[in-house]
Amino acid sequence: MPFFSAGDGYLTVLNLFETDTAEGQERLLDVMTDIINGADYPGWISSTLHSGQDRLGTANLIQWRSLEDLEARYAGGGFRHETVPLFNELATSIKLLKSELVYTQHSPALEGVEFSAERDDYTVIIVLSVDPENQQALLDTLTEPDEWVKTFPGYRSHSILRGTDGTFVVNYAQWDSKELYDTFHNLPESERPEKIREGRAFAQTLVTDRNANTYTVVHARSAKD
Repeated sequence: MPFFSAGDGYLTVLNLFETDTAEGQERLLDVMTDIINGADYPGWISSTLHSGQDRLGTANLIQWRSLEDLEARYAGGGFRHETVPLFNELATSIKLLKSELVYTQHSPALEGVEFSAERDDYTVIIVLSVDPENQQALLDTLTEPDEWVKTFPGYRSHSILRGTDGTFVVNYAQWDSKELYDTFHNLPESERPEKIREGRAFAQTLVTDRNANTYTVVHARSAKD
């Protein structure tokens, strides 16, 4: 199964698709599942397909050995003339975000950050837009070790990714359930530790836009499977 490991040097591409109907979401999931099952590209490491929960859409988290391998895939005639037109037909919005994993943290009950439909993670993906000159400051804040959240009921993991173009940061988090994540998300600031409050407040001064959705993993495959 795919997993996150800081320092592996992989390029992580997060493909976020939105659609306006449940039927469109199911069609996207079917098409992407077929593509993942047939993946055999030089430099392809893994793909993890997510189904949108709070909003209709999909997220495909793809790990590549390098940017050169990804560009070779994008340059292929099948991708340009078949895959791209099909996605444009099915989706109302498409974002292809190239990033690098810089930090992971997980509950002591877990051995690492793994992706699998069998794990039944309630996944939260937050894309934080930032001016390039502030990206590193935002990363420094978000990658501060957080021992408090490890004790919060339902917490499994969170991972921070750096947008390679300097304009965004991604927080990819896993929880036991929607109910437990909502309890954490809606917790009054006064009930969080002072250091956590200060970090959250500082991060808000750097972020220019926030886009979030929740997902469940429906399919995952790696080149080693």
